[in-house]
Amino acid sequence: MPDIFGQFQSLVAFALYIGALGLAGYALIDAVRVPPQAFPSAGKLTKNIWLIILGVATAVIFVLNPLNILGLAAVIAAAVYLVDVRPAVKQTGGGRGANDGPYGPW
Repeated sequence: MPDIFGQFQSLVAFALYIGALGLAGYALIDAVRVPPQAFPSAGKLTKNIWLIILGVATAVIFVLNPLNILGLAAVIAAAVYLVDVRPAVKQTGGGRGANDGPYGPW
């Protein structure tokens, strides 16, 4: 008799792993693209500190399961960047908007 519950549990754990890795990877790539001066002008930690935090978070999620305590802390760090830091940095002019051309908005 096949173990349907075990297969479903493995599928859910794998989906959570991929989702957490995607979240942390997206946050890291976004932080790399933002100019360094945008972080202090938004009142946030420096770019280098956020790159270290998000790099460690991505590595922890890649190596460990996001369902343990370190993986959960890594997911929270990436979520804090995306929910708090990213909007503040974008508001101060860090990064480019969707309709920005090379010389400003069109």
